[in-house]
Amino acid sequence: MVSKKKMEEYEERIKQALAVLGGISEDTTTPRNIRRAAKDSMDALQTGEYTPAVRASNAISMLDAILQDPNMPQYTRVKLWNVMSVIEAIKD
Repeated sequence: MVSKKKMEEYEERIKQALAVLGGISEDTTTPRNIRRAAKDSMDALQTGEYTPAVRASNAISMLDAILQDPNMPQYTRVKLWNVMSVIEAIKD
């Protein structure tokens, strides 16, 4: 069982990730498919039916798939790596 303190830390990490992903999903200089992946990752992080670790894992797998896109601007790739490192620490 995850402690209440850990749960709060995980929710804070998810909030940080959502803020960055929100920026990416609204950035018109980023290709549409990448913005869509950012939005889908946000949806995965916000779903209430899974534990924070499962939500984070789902979001990471979506982002991991899109990181291979050669059309991705470098600054967006760095932001996505940062998001992934923030939410990778979320465990059950």
